[in-house]
Amino acid sequence: MYKSNQPKLMVYTPTGLPSKDRLESVRDAAKETAKRLNLDFEVVRFERQSTPIYVYYEENNGEPIPLYCDEGKASDNKEISSALRHMMFVLSFHPKHLALAQMRSELLKLS
Repeated sequence: MYKSNQPKLMVYTPTGLPSKDRLESVRDAAKETAKRLNLDFEVVRFERQSTPIYVYYEENNGEPIPLYCDEGKASDNKEISSALRHMMFVLSFHPKHLALAQMRSELLKLS
């Protein structure tokens, strides 16, 4: 399978998710954030019945970094988007994440 070098946001969700609303909120917030920052976006399903939904950031096929966990409860898109942007802003100061450093001003505008 071909993997892009483009930085991306990935939503990890269990296959047996009990609440469609939880997944939609997290997926929509991550997708919109990715779109605004010109990042790739992917939903990854894994075999579990009921676990939290996570959003990870991956750059240059490196180790995915967790940005958000819904902790098994529903949140609105605004709250999720804000959490994603804040975590990405913090990561933008790490020398390993040059793509985020270049997006820092955009991250500030979205906050």
